Amino acid sequence: MKLVRLLCDLARRYPRYGYRMLYQKVRRQWMRHGRQEKLNVKRIRRLCRKYGLTLSRRKARKRRGPGVRTPCQARYPNQVWAYDFVFDALDDGRKLKILTVEDEYTRQALAVEAGRRMNATVVAQTLLRLFSRYGTPQFVRSDNGPEFIAKALRRRLKQAGVIFRHIDPGSPWQNGTNERFNGTLRRECLDMETFGSVAHAQVICRLYRQEYNRRRPHSSLGYQTPDEFAARVAGAVSSTRLRTPTRPCHSPPSGRHAGSRRRSLMLGVVN
Repeated sequence: MKLVRLLCDLARRYPRYGYRMLYQKVRRQWMRHGRQEKLNVKRIRRLCRKYGLTLSRRKARKRRGPGVRTPCQARYPNQVWAYDFVFDALDDGRKLKILTVEDEYTRQALAVEAGRRMNATVVAQTLLRLFSRYGTPQFVRSDNGPEFIAKALRRRLKQAGVIFRHIDPGSPWQNGTNERFNGTLRRECLDMETFGSVAHAQVICRLYRQEYNRRRPHSSLGYQTPDEFAARVAGAVSSTRLRTPTRPCHSPPSGRHAGSRRRSLMLGVVN
């Protein structure tokens, strides 16, 4: 059966995908080849259970509570970037540091850079390189790690005209989009690979960034890839950005309307 073979091939290629993500992958290939066979998520779930392709259910984490405000919530592309470190190790036990930078609105991974030592100078150089490539964001957000609160980094950001914000200590949910990306990177890349050297880790991380942006459907974007979503909203948001006043950085959007703009853009509806 062609569907079962395709499903098994995708499950081997993406061992950390659940049945919903496998359904999106199968559906895209089905549409690309013009197949008319009936396909829905319930059928994929049934086949995954039958052939042992399901993942074990993750345990729910205890949370301290909803927390306080989120510093600077993105309302259009390239407004807020979030960045953080992920830690891993090489085969010989040496520590590996991975810097991730994400556009909070489009969910595009702008950088996944690996290295043995990454201080504030390296972080600043990486951000400035991204500014020249993607444009300068209005805000950048991070936790209170020593590399992110260093005077050298703050000075470089001020010179670039970027406003920096830090989450409250012990409140990772205030940087939720980047934390989610880091968890996805951990499950789908770092836990699946062993690194013989820093150069090897750099290549694998950059390849995963391309896979994540170009080919991995994202549930919060209506199962579009980040690149597809960014291309879809680029023209629509440019005019809105000019006529929409900037919300104060300390005041997040109201709960009822916070996601309405994103949902409209996912459906292709622009007010």
